[in-house]
Amino acid sequence: MRHLIFIPALAVAACAAPAPDNIQSVGQSAHAPAAVAQCIALNWANSSGQTIYMQHVLANDQAFDVYAPGQQPPGGTAAVIRPASSGSGSSVGLRGGSSNAASSVNTCL
Repeated sequence: MRHLIFIPALAVAACAAPAPDNIQSVGQSAHAPAAVAQCIALNWANSSGQTIYMQHVLANDQAFDVYAPGQQPPGGTAAVIRPASSGSGSSVGLRGGSSNAASSVNTCL
């Protein structure tokens, strides 16, 4: 019974945690986070021929981390797709990436 109380408290604390500071903003999209994440993953997979890891961060397809070619969770260069603060659409950033990665992400905005 003790674990049942601890787990929800941990989940609430994880949801309230601020985003990491090392995310460079790439832009906003009118598309849903799932559509943007799939576009980025497909572009990177097609251009590199490598496996691309896409991680659900929030339930109901609300937020994703898409890891760049050659990168794996939990660290590494990733496109960070979150719901837009203005309501609909997505906010897209890049964690630990280069300008090459940012330019390829721009095609999906």
